[in-house]
Amino acid sequence: MQREGVFREMKLRRSYEKPSERRAREKAEAVRRARKLARKRMEREGF
Repeated sequence: MQREGVFREMKLRRSYEKPSERRAREKAEAVRRARKLARKRMEREGF
């Protein structure tokens, strides 16, 4: 359930989130995912 994001979504739905805050959060999450993916890719290639 944690991998699917159920707990994170429950936490987010507890209070209202302004659309601008939502966009900023989603952009930050995307950057974090991209960096993590790049880090894993570099690790796998042996750099």
